[in-house]
Amino acid sequence: MHETLLVAIRHFIALAPAEEDLIRQWFVPETLPKGGYFLRPGEVSRKVGFVLQGVFHYFQGGDGQELTYYFGREQEFIGDYASFLSAQPATHGIQALEEARVLAISADNLQRLYREVREGERLGRLIAEALFVDVLRQLTSFYEDAPAQRYARFVGTYPDLQQRIPQYYIASYVGVKPQSLSRIRGRAAS
Repeated sequence: MHETLLVAIRHFIALAPAEEDLIRQWFVPETLPKGGYFLRPGEVSRKVGFVLQGVFHYFQGGDGQELTYYFGREQEFIGDYASFLSAQPATHGIQALEEARVLAISADNLQRLYREVREGERLGRLIAEALFVDVLRQLTSFYEDAPAQRYARFVGTYPDLQQRIPQYYIASYVGVKPQSLSRIRGRAAS
């Protein structure tokens, strides 16, 4: 179970065997049902997760106006770093769109990882940088690209998700109504 996480971490930094043992201790397995929350809006984020199985959507809003702006899936880290680092309530939520298995590390243990793993702080910085670039690309695309371009970017970034999640989440991510997404998909297929 932890081997997938260790492979992902080794993509960023080298690990000694003793450091791998610490990581196995600090990352705790969690299972979330479809619709379960890794983080609810208004809660303070107290953990970061690594997705072993499942898809999550990051969303904002309420009152039937939920807006999906990011997806987390297998072999990716999930969390609300702004809430986590500032200890302020999250402005968005992170919800499982299918049954999910995650390895989660608490805020206290993440601080230990930064101190006790030789390149722990570098790992945190590199993961945060990668997430920042992804979110910035999505935000920029939302303001600069037409819906058809945003849909094409979605398909390129998440080719496996079209068959795994309801279309209204994809429509929300692209920034259109579900009916408009159907038209965009039809044009893209021709």
